[in-house]
Amino acid sequence: MGRLQDKVAFVTGGASGMGEMMVKMFTAEGATVIAADINEAALEEKWGNNEKVMTVKLNVTSDEEWKAAVEKVVAKLEKIDILINNAGISTEKGMNEITIEDWRRLSDINSFGPFLGMKHVLPYMKEATKGSIVNISSYTALIGMGLNPYSASKGAVRAISRAAAADFGQFGVRVNTIFPGIIETPMTKGLESSKDVVTALVRMTPLARLGKPEDVANAVLFLASDEAAYITGAELVIDGGYSAR
Repeated sequence: MGRLQDKVAFVTGGASGMGEMMVKMFTAEGATVIAADINEAALEEKWGNNEKVMTVKLNVTSDEEWKAAVEKVVAKLEKIDILINNAGISTEKGMNEITIEDWRRLSDINSFGPFLGMKHVLPYMKEATKGSIVNISSYTALIGMGLNPYSASKGAVRAISRAAAADFGQFGVRVNTIFPGIIETPMTKGLESSKDVVTALVRMTPLARLGKPEDVANAVLFLASDEAAYITGAELVIDGGYSAR
């Protein structure tokens, strides 16, 4: 208990899946958490009665909404110690089915969203000379898997995370990246409808199971905390060993 005591954490995609688990863990460890999500109804249902959680409706692709959300949080809580860029979407379309609209939508949410989050939060962290940012990429950014906008967007997350770590370390701000494999969340629910796909994925995973939201959230908690005070620019893969093959 208390690993994030008195810290203020901003978590995107906080209404479901990995983001929901992060919000739960962070509040249990003493943080005040801003749970941001485009689904306002889901936010209210999950966190409306939790005094440790401040909910914010946020379209992560909007520069204006990011600016307003961050300013609102700082005005009320005076700081943001932790930023978790977790919100994202996926696609099951094959290469020949992808349209320019698909590419733009995946890129806007998965990579431009984290960029905007850092754009608006980093100045406050720089001024405070401290802060921890954890960006959620994907193991598809590290291996030859998925010739589609999802892999491209998550590769961009890796690039901007490394750049931010290099540029802002001198100001006491840490930026690290998580690369999840297939995690059992609402976003991957479509895969679960195909027993053959799931069976094949599990067979190729050394730990012989799919990941759970808490597998990712525990790692994010560590990187967000002061226990990781000398860790920046790190890349942590959480895929049960899939990419090690």
